[in-house]
Amino acid sequence: MTTHRCPSLSATARLARQAGWRRVLAAGLLAAASALPAAAGTSAGTEPGELVLVLRSPDGLAALQQKYSLSLVSRFGARPIFRLKVPAGGDVNAAVAALGAEPGVLVAEANLRRASPESIKNNVWTIGNAQAYAAQWAGAAIGLPRARAMASGRGVTVAVLDTGFDLAHPALAGRMLPGWDFVDGDADPSETAQPTQGGYGHGTHVAGLVAWVAPGARLLPLRVLDAEGQGNAWVLAEAMLHAIDPDHNPATADGAQVINLSLAGLQPSQLMRTIDQLVNCALIQPADVPDPAVDLAHPSYNDDRNRCAAQGGTVVVAGAGNDGSSSLRTWPAAESAYGLIPVAASNAQGRLAPFSNSGNWISLAAPGDLVTSAVPGGGYATWSGTSMATPLVAGAAALVRGRFPQLAPKDVARCLVASGDRLSGTRLPQVDVSAALARLAVDPKRCR
Repeated sequence: MTTHRCPSLSATARLARQAGWRRVLAAGLLAAASALPAAAGTSAGTEPGELVLVLRSPDGLAALQQKYSLSLVSRFGARPIFRLKVPAGGDVNAAVAALGAEPGVLVAEANLRRASPESIKNNVWTIGNAQAYAAQWAGAAIGLPRARAMASGRGVTVAVLDTGFDLAHPALAGRMLPGWDFVDGDADPSETAQPTQGGYGHGTHVAGLVAWVAPGARLLPLRVLDAEGQGNAWVLAEAMLHAIDPDHNPATADGAQVINLSLAGLQPSQLMRTIDQLVNCALIQPADVPDPAVDLAHPSYNDDRNRCAAQGGTVVVAGAGNDGSSSLRTWPAAESAYGLIPVAASNAQGRLAPFSNSGNWISLAAPGDLVTSAVPGGGYATWSGTSMATPLVAGAAALVRGRFPQLAPKDVARCLVASGDRLSGTRLPQVDVSAALARLAVDPKRCR
């Protein structure tokens, strides 16, 4: 699947700043806008030839591989969760249908695509600066000035699963933990895209917004989207499991308390239903409505139980997508998982942004229209999208978790939703982190 996004202005901005050519920057913006092709909607499709299996026990894998001529690509540790390939020229859909009827198979599905919404349906960037970043309209809209007097996010780790970061950017430097690149399989989660590629600048912009809201929080950069802003469910699941246990030792509480997912796809993933249970610790903190399709009884999940006992679950914040639809659902935001917060975008007029998806499956809104943040090369730019709204909520969750570390993920989500005022003309509350912190300061049990 090929997607496009107009180039970010950061590379042009560096040239303009270094040579004093402001006109070059304007010319770059106009060229980018004129070259932009017709945009598609949220990412759909699958990884060619690949499927995912979740088994009740790993003992049945060898027989299934032999029966269906499947080759193993990777596995989640000792867990009975596998990424496989069909033979060259094989029919993934036919294999998935047949495997789904096999005893002991809990999940059989194609490896679904995921992408940053802005890599597909775009808004042209405009230049910004550090002053605009520090004092933008979004801060007052979410109650940030008062919230910063109550909390900083100190002691909280926010994992940002995206296109990677500009690791040397002044807004991010000194704030990051060692990350990982799940696209290239190495320890350098830097952004690799060029300005003409769809993923350029996305992760840096998203990370800069988390850093702005929660200046005391640590950032964990995990690259899951390629240079075109594209990824898949398996890589996303790998990164989520890494985020909650970076050293792969369940006895140490080193995992992220918040995960930011500024990405989306049109198809639900049954694999992610299992991963959600591991991330949000439904093993020891059962969800309101248990999922009968998820079976975590096998002993290989014991490390997950130990990890959950040591550090509890993780708040997951996911963008709702930029299709401007009131009926379309996107995933993972629409998973309805314990501790998950689906986020729409608002504008400076206190209304839902026209590009934002909406619907009763979305819990919360945050500023996403004309939001300023970091871009590669040490610069700043203004961009629009639910990907910008999502890290503002992730940052708010970090402030809440830093001030009230014992609060369960579900209660963090409930309190942020319950404390916000509705956007004009909608039932959707906009995050007000100062109101949430004030509510909890009176009684930490008020959001349970």
